[in-house]
Amino acid sequence: MKTKHVKKIIFTTIAGFLLIIQSFSQQKGYAPVNGLKMYYEIHGTGKPLLLLHGAFNTIDMAFGMLIPELSKTRQVIAVEMQGHGRTADIDRPFSFEAFADDVAALLKFLKIDSADIMGYSMGGVTAWQVAIRHPEVVRKLIITSAVYKYEGWTPQTRSILPTLTPEMFATTPIKTEYDKLAPDPGHWTQFITKMKKFVTTPFDFGADKIKSIKSPTLIIAADGDGVMPEHAVEMFRLRGGGYMIDFGPAPKTQLAIFPGSSHISVMFQKDWLVSMIIPFLDAK
Repeated sequence: MKTKHVKKIIFTTIAGFLLIIQSFSQQKGYAPVNGLKMYYEIHGTGKPLLLLHGAFNTIDMAFGMLIPELSKTRQVIAVEMQGHGRTADIDRPFSFEAFADDVAALLKFLKIDSADIMGYSMGGVTAWQVAIRHPEVVRKLIITSAVYKYEGWTPQTRSILPTLTPEMFATTPIKTEYDKLAPDPGHWTQFITKMKKFVTTPFDFGADKIKSIKSPTLIIAADGDGVMPEHAVEMFRLRGGGYMIDFGPAPKTQLAIFPGSSHISVMFQKDWLVSMIIPFLDAK
């Protein structure tokens, strides 16, 4: 075999390995935003997609199954919000407005003008606020198992939230991950107490503000969710959905309700999620 041909094979092989490595590339860091040192990860390349986790979650807990798939074609940016995961808590109440401002500041820190945003549960509620407070940074929205007002949660959900205690989480993955990742694991009791106050405080962003959002929106919920199905449909209609598209243009809003799924298990439906998220994001 000629030396020139051997070199070509070697260089081609190396290039292939570099592409593989690049596809799994990951950046990690802390962004100084609004008094926080906000932890973030960046996976893959392409158009930016920002992921916002749920209450008591970390990046891996909420999106560990999705990131490898989504980062094949996207630059996936995942964050851990105030007091969660690797992001230390600060002397500031938890609020969706503050979380939204943190997200906008993070994108500015990363020099990203706008991004698609997917939020799950608390992250989905935060995503609504990002679109309301910082519409210029939002291209498309994916709202998963989330509400725009407190009464959108089921009565059962609203009755459970006031009973939360640190002891209830003692043998759960939530406590295990907190002990492993939190900058100050000793802050656990204060964190749960603070979160309990946050998740039991009523809110309503206003139907008019949800209706006025310009970003195309995909709403996902489960039939056994903590979100009332009626509320998912309400959000769908506020965002312009609900007419017979056989006789008109396809709406910018889409709705999916997963059968046989719960608030937690909706995020385990990787195949369903990917089959809907990618076409929605890629649509012109």
